[in-house]
Amino acid sequence: MPCRVVVCRDCCCGTAKVPGVDHAAQTARLRAEVPVRVSECLDACERANVVVVQPSAAGRAAGGRPVWLGLVNDPAATEDIIEWVRAGGPGLAPLPEILGLYAVPPPRR
Repeated sequence: MPCRVVVCRDCCCGTAKVPGVDHAAQTARLRAEVPVRVSECLDACERANVVVVQPSAAGRAAGGRPVWLGLVNDPAATEDIIEWVRAGGPGLAPLPEILGLYAVPPPRR
């Protein structure tokens, strides 16, 4: 099973609260290239739009863990996520330096 991308689309992420972003186009672009699951609020509203890249089975076996990315509001960041997932994602390919700028800790629940 390949990497999966979770996109938050609820109270803040994917709404007009994050202006200037075509949220539907972002989700569609990701879906065109990688498996995507749309989630309700991931409790990181201050970092909208939030995207979580989950490792593949092979990535988990290699020690990969989910990588949380916040403020993913630029089409270039979406393309960087796609390229990383194509390369293997968490556990199989190093996090690109540019995506490291988007990395955020998961919220504590």
